Amino acid sequence: MNQMRILCGMLAALMLCVGCRRFSPQEVATDGPFVTDVRLKTTPVTDQGRSELCWVHAMFATIETERLMQGDSVRLSVDYPVRRYLEDRVRACYLAGGQQPISLRGMAGMALHLLDRYGVVPYGAYHRNEPVDYRMLCRRLTRVSQAAQPFGVLQERTGRLLDERLGALPYAAYLYGAQYTPHEFARSVCHPHGYAALTSFTHHPFGQPMVLEVSDNVLRDTLHNVPIGQLMACMEQALRHGHPVCWEGDITEPGFSFDRGVADLPQGSRRVDQARRQQAFECRKTTDDHCMALVGLAHDAQGRRWFIAKNSWGTANPYGGYMYLSYEYVWMKTIAIYLSYEADYL
Repeated sequence: MNQMRILCGMLAALMLCVGCRRFSPQEVATDGPFVTDVRLKTTPVTDQGRSELCWVHAMFATIETERLMQGDSVRLSVDYPVRRYLEDRVRACYLAGGQQPISLRGMAGMALHLLDRYGVVPYGAYHRNEPVDYRMLCRRLTRVSQAAQPFGVLQERTGRLLDERLGALPYAAYLYGAQYTPHEFARSVCHPHGYAALTSFTHHPFGQPMVLEVSDNVLRDTLHNVPIGQLMACMEQALRHGHPVCWEGDITEPGFSFDRGVADLPQGSRRVDQARRQQAFECRKTTDDHCMALVGLAHDAQGRRWFIAKNSWGTANPYGGYMYLSYEYVWMKTIAIYLSYEADYL
């Protein structure tokens, strides 16, 4: 037991705060090539650039695919609700005496809260052609909120900086000739309470809601806790019935390679079960790093199963920005999933 505590401590100390940024993994051999079994419709791959906004990109990609599979076409602006959220964070930081540095870390479910609170507009109405360096922007806004100034001046300086970096806000949203407020448009594409959040960890009872103890769960959202086998079945069933899944999990494994477009476990580590998964989480070997939209299923020449994921790191990999995640990788490394209630997930 003491050796296990020491090992866990060493692993925790070695973990890097990679967030959802790219890093250079070691090579891990995978089987291939891939044969597509299910492939849902998708909007173009996005590039989150220098930001920690994978959770918004992935959740919005999931909503967009859900709409496409229902015969509707829509692309959502990530920048609009994020800008409105930053405005609120500046005020909160200012009123806390500058003691709450502004950050954009979060979980995918937080994107649904942003939709509910601020609404959304189409991608064409509010976006930058070049990715925004949101980390630098957060640092600038933190400095603005730490300066002694009247409240009106704070809001003016915040608006000017956000206009400069993101562009002026649109007055309304337009689609197919109709005019919407941001809240009306958000309600037309997604009900904020229309998605289930699931996880699978044994330090909470199965069949009950739980607050997942990860730092990115800044809103203390609850997720429904189910056995991992049931979670995997929910994902596969949803995809086979035309519903995408927003996946949140660990990308620090050496077998996760965006450059090669695959995520797999080393060959000697592919025997997975609930206990191994729990142990990796408790030792912080499985951490909450990244979000992607799962949009398909595939198999390789050896019959191994893979999930097809739409990433938000641009298109510069062999699959145009998409990735293949092995069944074993997803089993071991999933932190949470979000899927439409229409998927009839349980």
